[in-house]
Amino acid sequence: MNTKWNIGIALAMSMAIIAASAQAAESDSALEAKATAIIKRDFRDKGIAKADRVNQDELQAMCSKYLDQLPAKVEEKIRNDQTKAIKFPADGKYLGDWKAGEKLAQSGKGMTWSDKADEPAGGNCYNCHRLSSKEIAYGTIGPSLLNYGKTHDLSDEMQRYVYSRIYNAKAFKPCANMPRFGHMGILSEAQIKDLVALLLDPESPVNK
Repeated sequence: MNTKWNIGIALAMSMAIIAASAQAAESDSALEAKATAIIKRDFRDKGIAKADRVNQDELQAMCSKYLDQLPAKVEEKIRNDQTKAIKFPADGKYLGDWKAGEKLAQSGKGMTWSDKADEPAGGNCYNCHRLSSKEIAYGTIGPSLLNYGKTHDLSDEMQRYVYSRIYNAKAFKPCANMPRFGHMGILSEAQIKDLVALLLDPESPVNK
């Protein structure tokens, strides 16, 4: 009798736990929906900064859902999708002007409501990376890029690799902090080429 009673209690407790888990999942889902609704309600178009920026694409939604720790199959799919979306230069050239790239890397201008749509955005690279031995202040969110060209060759293959990393870093690490500069239209093809030159050209301050 005691055995049957214990089994009954165990079953009842299991059912209660399952019900509580389902309720918690439902509550989390409802909370997420409410938060999304509030965000969309409170954001407004202002200048070039449009409210649709709060809308997540598949990649962003998955990184949010899994807190940047994607399951292997999800990560593989997103990585493949992002890689296929990279648009390489039609002329097959990846190396621009490092001097223009340096100015671009040190510029944080662009993408805010007060900027103009026809004004080119900056790369804002200094905010996350160290770029020069002469810099006394630099960001550390991303790795140091100092001497990048000294540890990487100047081959066409390497130029293409660096171009693709700048164009869409998510093709390599889906939940990386680095923006998808080319994919999202933040930087133009010519600007990305200039940044490739900044990183790889031996005369660039990055490599001095």
